[in-house]
Amino acid sequence: MRAMVVRRFGGPQVLESVEVPVPEPGPGQVRIRVAAAAVNPVDVATRAGWLTEAGVVPPREVLGLGWDVAGSIEAAGDTGFRVGDAVIGLRDRIATPLGAYAERIVLDASAVAPAPVGASPIEAATLPLNALTAAQALDLLETAGTTAFGGPGGGAPGPGRGPGGGTVLVTGAAGAVGGYAVALAHARKLRVVAVASEADEAAVRGFGADEFVPRGPSLGDRVRALVPGGADAVLDTALLGLDALDAVRGGGEFVAFAAGAAPLPLRGIRVRSVWIRADGERLAELSRLAANGTLPLRVAGVLPLAAAAAAHERLAAGGLRGRLVLTP
Repeated sequence: MRAMVVRRFGGPQVLESVEVPVPEPGPGQVRIRVAAAAVNPVDVATRAGWLTEAGVVPPREVLGLGWDVAGSIEAAGDTGFRVGDAVIGLRDRIATPLGAYAERIVLDASAVAPAPVGASPIEAATLPLNALTAAQALDLLETAGTTAFGGPGGGAPGPGRGPGGGTVLVTGAAGAVGGYAVALAHARKLRVVAVASEADEAAVRGFGADEFVPRGPSLGDRVRALVPGGADAVLDTALLGLDALDAVRGGGEFVAFAAGAAPLPLRGIRVRSVWIRADGERLAELSRLAANGTLPLRVAGVLPLAAAAAAHERLAAGGLRGRLVLTP
């Protein structure tokens, strides 16, 4: 079968199309015939060597790329899936020689879920990594002992909070993770303040944002004009750091979305990072939310697998809304 890999770090040109044996699933695993694989910033960071420099990915002779997959079960074993099932899955073991940029992939069955009913594989491939990241980030705000929404160790939420008891600020709200974060926070009945470019206001309000703040300077002052005292929590998908922290009330919560992106915990704000993990049961819930329209599946473009380098160039150029998708 064909797969895209990297043997050396660098620009998009280092991506190689190689022929490799079809992988065989082990106990508790399934093999998926790939119909679509999304292209994410983490793929660019892996290809460029940034994650290896940061100590996140150990040195390897060959690295596969691609976390998100949509396709059909080709070999199931005793996993509860059946051959032919339409599925989505997440590859969260980043230092393996094969990823979702391939014609087939083997995943643990626990990392796989039924595909959203009514969605094409191209649409479905945009869901796993970004929606799970948003969902697991929100979970950090609701764990036992959280200070975000007036739990133990935190003051009562201030005036103007949402019916769910808190206000959450989402930066990069028009992005792939940010859009899912807005929609999921809205579904949890939180008051959502979204930060994005002015051109994206209608889109993010459509995701469920209650308030909109254009990106730009003095973010803390502008958020506090809408939410006296500051938001209870921020999901900083745009990696604004201290600017986003300034918009959070004392004793609130800050969730960072990249290694090294967490600011100092000033004013007693709890600062944490979300580290994505595969979770098939949770992914099945998100798949149902996508099927009923709660979560928007946004495709920025479709390219053949052999054009992965072009997809990386387009992603690096910025300005995309949704994800680029590769098809074998």
